[in-house]
This record gives sequence, structure tokens and C-alpha cells, in this order.
Amino acid sequence: MANPAKLHPELMEVLERFRESIEASPKNLPDWSPTKGASPNEIVRSALFTARNRNRRRVYLKQAEIIVTGGGSILYLGEELRQDDELVWMRLLQLAKGKPLGEPIYFTPYSFLKAIGWRVNNWGYQHLKTCLLRMKATAVQITSNRLHQTVVTSLIDYIAMWDPEKQSPLAEWEVRVSKVMSLLFADGAFTLIDLEQRKALPEGIATKLHSYWSSHREPYPVKVETLQKLCASECELRFFRRELKKALNALVAVGFLENWGIESDLVAVIRKR
Repeated sequence: MANPAKLHPELMEVLERFRESIEASPKNLPDWSPTKGASPNEIVRSALFTARNRNRRRVYLKQAEIIVTGGGSILYLGEELRQDDELVWMRLLQLAKGKPLGEPIYFTPYSFLKAIGWRVNNWGYQHLKTCLLRMKATAVQITSNRLHQTVVTSLIDYIAMWDPEKQSPLAEWEVRVSKVMSLLFADGAFTLIDLEQRKALPEGIATKLHSYWSSHREPYPVKVETLQKLCASECELRFFRRELKKALNALVAVGFLENWGIESDLVAVIRKR
């Protein structure tokens, strides 16, 4: 690592501003209902968590530019993140609220799996472990117009799941979330997501759009092609359009949307009040 005394003055100034912004940011996540998940707007309005089919092999992304709707930009390093990762991520943030960020979060795998609605069996334990390890091995660079700065962080700072003395899994797992997340939750610029509705939705396009439109009280019309990019779907547009309609109907069925329509390839939705 470079000697701080030898850094360029402008770089020193940038680092000092970043340090000051961390110090000035809230030390705890804001509180929200236990029935809701939460995520920064910059994340839910991006393709960071894709909606690709679970049967498709995940790709490894190296400083890849992630689609963002609205202002700002995201660069991502790590294995592709999907809807299962987002659900685990939101549960971690739920457990972290009310505690200083960076402090340990403790939970039993059983309670975690029950909370997110996954099967409590070997598949569930392994799936949860894989999601946590995947999000630990990430670097996310978020440039926020709202914050007027760029932040770089891993989604998870630290994980402990194994007891080396007993050579067995720990009864309680330990996870720590980066302090940098406090910046992204500042000024109330985060989205609350109804987890009961989400559990009732088919994982994929429906859950992705549920998070995305949860960040808009009155969603504006969006091109089908834009939603395809937001989901990171690689199928032909005509096939995506067919799957999109199924997802929109599912969002109506769970009580999230009142109605929807597609005209001139613009998707208009009305959220249920």
C-alpha cells in the first residue's frame, strides 16, 4: 500500500472527504417493519441482482458496468448475483438494523432459512452458505449522484461459519456488513419491500420488478427493452415480453399491482394502494 505521506494532494483530499462522510453518516441502519426488506435505491434500480434463470450458469464479472435506471453508475467485480442472493442480502440488512454497522450479526442457519422461506434441509443450508460466500467475494463501486461521490465496498465484510477446534459448523453464524452501507441509506433514500408478497412470487422477473417498482410510488412507463436489461435477460425480446406478461400478472395476483398495460412497447403499471 502506498505511503499516505507520498500520495498526491488531490487524492489525499478525496480520501479525507470519504473518511469524513463515513464519520458523519448514521452509525446504525434506520429502523423499519420486520415484515419488510430494505435496500438502497441505487441497488434496487439496477441490474446488480439479475433475474436470470437459475438453471443458467452464473458468469464471473470483472469490473463490469451494471445497468442502472436513473442517475449514477455501478461497476461490479465478482460472481453474478441473482434473486436468491438479494433475498439473503435483505435478510442480513434486516438483522443489522438497530446495530452499529460493522458489528457482528449472529443467527442460526435454521432461523435464517425459516425467515426467508427456504427449505430447512441440506439443500437450504448449502444454498445459504453459497449465497453468503458469493456476496463476500465481491467489490461493488457505486457512483451516486445523490451523494456526489463514489463508494467501493463488498456486500459482506466478514463471515464465520466453521469451528476449527471442533471441526464442525458453528451453531450460530457470524456476519458483518460494511460500514459504507450507512452512506447509501442516508437521507431515507432506500426502498422498503414487502417480503410476504415477495415470497408468494415466482423467483425471477416477478421478484426483480417487485423490488424495482417498490422504489416508485407512482411508476412511470418503461420500455420493455429497459426492463429486459434491468433483469439482465439474454433471451430474445419477443420471448422476454411473454415472460414479462406472466410476471406482471403475478404481481397483480399478490396484490402489489392494481393493473398494467403495454402499448408501443411501453410498460405502464399502477401500484395497489
